[in-house]
Amino acid sequence: MKQLLKILIGAAWIDGIIQPEERKYLRRLAAEFDLADDPELQPLLSELKRVPTAECYQWVEEYLGVNPTEEQYQELLEKISGLIYSDGDIDVRETRLLEKVQSLDPIQQPPKTIVSSLLEKIQKLYRKAVEEQM
Repeated sequence: MKQLLKILIGAAWIDGIIQPEERKYLRRLAAEFDLADDPELQPLLSELKRVPTAECYQWVEEYLGVNPTEEQYQELLEKISGLIYSDGDIDVRETRLLEKVQSLDPIQQPPKTIVSSLLEKIQKLYRKAVEEQM
């Protein structure tokens, strides 16, 4: 759970700032995982240490490893999605992180779940909005 929480903290920094809703989500999970006072996570949770994007991606790959289980993958996808959607504003960098996580799906061609269908729709809407702004 500690590694998963580190990934989520990194994901919160992906867009350059931790939003109040993301902060609340992270603190709730830290308490739920009984990691709120962990000395390694404390500087990250208190936002004293910013997590570089590359490090977040590295943590994702380390967490899933070479042969991730479907359970590990689904938990990571659900928690990252919950964090990203917690503030109601989806940044293009957050979308890229979700796409990266989806590309690491151990099943590769999974049947569409409600979560993946929702993610797909949101990604399409977001891409369309970004394209319209350019």
